[in-house]
Amino acid sequence: MPSEKKISSASDCISFMQAGCELKKVRPSSRIYNRFFTLDTDLQALRWEPSKKDAEKAKLDISAVKEIRLGKNTETFRNNGLADQISEDCAFSIIHGENYDSLDLVANSADVANIWVSGLRYLVSRSKQSLDLIEGSQNTPRFAWLSSVFEEADVDGNGIMLEDTAVELIRRLNPALKESKIRLKFKEIQRSKEKLTTRVTKEEFCEAYTELCTRPDVYFLLVQISKNKEYLDANDLMIFLEAEQGVMHITEEMCLDIIRRYEFSEEGQLKGFLAIDGFTQYLLSPECDIFDPEHRKVVQDMTQPLSHYYINASHNTYLVEDQVRGPADINGYVRALKMGCRSIELDVCDGPDNEPIICNRNSMTSPITFRCVIEVINKLAFVSSEYPLILCLGNHCSIQQQKVMVQQMKTVFGNKLYIDSPLSSEAYLPSPEKLKTKIIIKGKKLPFDQDLLEGEVTDEDEEAEISRRMSEESLGEPKRTWLCKGLSDMVSICKSVKFAGFESSMKSQNYWEICSFSESEASKISNEYPEDFVNYNKKFLSRIYPSAMRIDSSNLNPQDFWNCGCQIVAMNYQTPGPMMDLYTGWFLQNGGCGYVLRPSVMREEVSYFSANTKGIVPGVSPQVLHVKIISGQNFPKPKGACAKGDVIDPYVCIEVHGIPADCAEQRTKTVQQNSDNPIFDESFEFQINLPELAMIRFVVLDDDYIGDEFIGQYTIPLECLQPGYRHVPLRSFVGDIMEHVTLFVHIAITNRSGGGKAQKRSLGVRIGKKTRDYSMLRNTGLKTIDDIFKAAVQPLAEATDMRENMQNAMVSIKELCGLPPITSLKQCILTLSSRLVNSDNVPSVALNMKDNFPFLEPLGTLADVQKKVLAAYDQMIQESKVLIETADAVYDKIVQCQKAGMEFHEELHNLGTKEGLKGRKLSKAIESFAWNITVLKGQGDLLKNAKNEALENMKQIQLACSSCGLSRAGGGSADAKSKRCLEAIEEKETGDENGRL
Repeated sequence: MPSEKKISSASDCISFMQAGCELKKVRPSSRIYNRFFTLDTDLQALRWEPSKKDAEKAKLDISAVKEIRLGKNTETFRNNGLADQISEDCAFSIIHGENYDSLDLVANSADVANIWVSGLRYLVSRSKQSLDLIEGSQNTPRFAWLSSVFEEADVDGNGIMLEDTAVELIRRLNPALKESKIRLKFKEIQRSKEKLTTRVTKEEFCEAYTELCTRPDVYFLLVQISKNKEYLDANDLMIFLEAEQGVMHITEEMCLDIIRRYEFSEEGQLKGFLAIDGFTQYLLSPECDIFDPEHRKVVQDMTQPLSHYYINASHNTYLVEDQVRGPADINGYVRALKMGCRSIELDVCDGPDNEPIICNRNSMTSPITFRCVIEVINKLAFVSSEYPLILCLGNHCSIQQQKVMVQQMKTVFGNKLYIDSPLSSEAYLPSPEKLKTKIIIKGKKLPFDQDLLEGEVTDEDEEAEISRRMSEESLGEPKRTWLCKGLSDMVSICKSVKFAGFESSMKSQNYWEICSFSESEASKISNEYPEDFVNYNKKFLSRIYPSAMRIDSSNLNPQDFWNCGCQIVAMNYQTPGPMMDLYTGWFLQNGGCGYVLRPSVMREEVSYFSANTKGIVPGVSPQVLHVKIISGQNFPKPKGACAKGDVIDPYVCIEVHGIPADCAEQRTKTVQQNSDNPIFDESFEFQINLPELAMIRFVVLDDDYIGDEFIGQYTIPLECLQPGYRHVPLRSFVGDIMEHVTLFVHIAITNRSGGGKAQKRSLGVRIGKKTRDYSMLRNTGLKTIDDIFKAAVQPLAEATDMRENMQNAMVSIKELCGLPPITSLKQCILTLSSRLVNSDNVPSVALNMKDNFPFLEPLGTLADVQKKVLAAYDQMIQESKVLIETADAVYDKIVQCQKAGMEFHEELHNLGTKEGLKGRKLSKAIESFAWNITVLKGQGDLLKNAKNEALENMKQIQLACSSCGLSRAGGGSADAKSKRCLEAIEEKETGDENGRL
């Protein structure tokens, strides 16, 4: 912190401001000056020096201040040529005077900016008298609560206690604190008072607790959202949960319940306010976890074909060490099944006494019996998930012991075994829903047309690759092995076959046949034929296994193969590290059931997707992820670090994993020698082109390491992120949650119009339609089809214009209100209402429902600044109105073009032949057709979503205007009527099942 004493109250902020510090003053001319700013001792004015003005002019009266903005949210910052070099988190502006002029400043750290913003907001909202009241910290409810805690523990009633007792008491209140740190604080306090005794008084206990347990980051947040009080009431909490945390349908009673559960003091619980300690505890609770609780249960459609899901899979499941020397271990199966694995491997060999065994065939040490393994599998198969379990059977047994395997599986698994013959009338695999609690055997199968009791089959899976690698003879006949009919009959919808190339497979491969690819083979295919691989995986299962050269059992990057739609990417579960972090993080979603539905663009029969796309995915709206790393809590020393003190220098890396266009990494600055509560306060932006495939990995590292730098990490799918202020529970290197070790972050996700740099966005609004990035359709070279798609050009442009115009109008109103793009609409209306008041603090506008839309009508003469804000608001409502009223007709045109194009889908080859297209040209025409269909469907969906969003925005604006007192007196019945109208519109639109919005 910038001051020796930690900031834990408004008086701390004001003391700091009175002492003064250097700030950079930013001018509209792009010039920046260093000035020393102080607050007068009488708290009436802000002064700066040096200045060419005389002392009385180089000041700003606190009474003239209208508002204080954190961040680069004024015209001066937006238009300053050096704005890109200024940190968002260090910038703040003081808005003053009737014309809302701005004094734009930059602090040397986010901490200093927060102190000035919190202190100034407090001054503006309170009189000097009320400030005097808070100077004595002993008058606060917090002190009263701490006093009662002390007195309850002071059994003798002497007003003092042993240091050991005081330490134990503080640790009981805050278990995350280290004992050594508490004792050090008591020694500091006693030394400052030149005390010789180690006994602790009530005042010393309260002082120690306050300094140790007040997190400055949480204090600044509390002051910000409580309208500059030092506690939250139920209304403050409700607005915070709705506007910042994205919680829907929150009520006052729900907020009071949160206060009762988390507030420490009895007074706060009775009066309904949440002070700093209760608020800190609430933010650390599971209710504020970064992972959306909705995704802790199965939320995806589980009735799609099996090939439409990513499947959690383990490689060499029997190993708990490396694949060369590691023994077989039953715990490998226990671990994998408890972690939600839905595809596990069993390498079975002949064992003694006619008892098949599972072992590492590289070492043949410590085998385990096949029966023992399948009994464990049977016991745990559906504990973590009720969806189907695939057993990948590596059969290396004699016919005699194969028969023993069959008998044992029938006895142990019973009717859980799925052995129904696949139906040739079907085109796709059954769904996970249909296969619930079923065990599926993947393996070789005897030919259907031969009624044999046993026969030879090829063995071209992993063993063949290993043999090729180990032998000079890379070519030659594939290895063959004997298979008994009983084992063959157990294989139904996962018959192992050799991949014969895309052209051959699409013509002759059966949907129940599965191909296994080595890592190197799959990498080659995904690089050379990404579109074909995606199309192949729409119908067939692909299994990818690690290279035989990974003798240390290291892991491949699963994302490379998920990007091509490969469902079963088998991982070495026994080897922790970044790749395993990605894997376990990915399968946390959908209730951790082991099945994750692939993006629709990778499932639909006619759609185009390439993993190697360099930018926007057709039909998918890009999003911008805004991440602010605020602080860390209780970071441990890296486990493998060599001898050095407990002090660390942490920094945070934010990694985005997804399609190549989305992959990115950024890092914070290093905080020197602070593991307990390092403050980072840095903001980052990432553009995400395919959100459904994106993951975020937070990694905390030590910049001053010896031997090991890793402190902790957490990986989460983008779809599972909760917005707002969240704590990230960090995991150790082996994936265990570390108690009390967290990152405090702020998360927001906007569409592309709501992100990016403010000045460039404003320029885009001025330029208008000429620079619009319309979703261009491709020419197929087939005249009949191209004529159909030409009819879609105009409605696609209209759809894009309507969406972009609405988003730009929303960005403009936020900018005029001095708010960043990530601000919610409710926050925007709250800020807007504070601007639209007259000198008596009475609203100068009123809500007026015109055609069921919430316009604001002036109640008298408005100042120029107010007129400008009101005009921007009207523009936002107008653009929303156009979208809501026009979207249906445009959507119908897009859908009609899509349907007309799809009628030619089956005839594409014949049409191409007639037009003289063949080979690569014909393939290109088919690819362009799929691209166009994807664009039409995607743009139709985006327009539908935009209309629903606009309808919801209108409802939220009405509710926000009512809560801000902008509704006309006596207009309650009109408000109720208009609300009913909007709800009726929404019900009509969402209830239509005939393709309309």
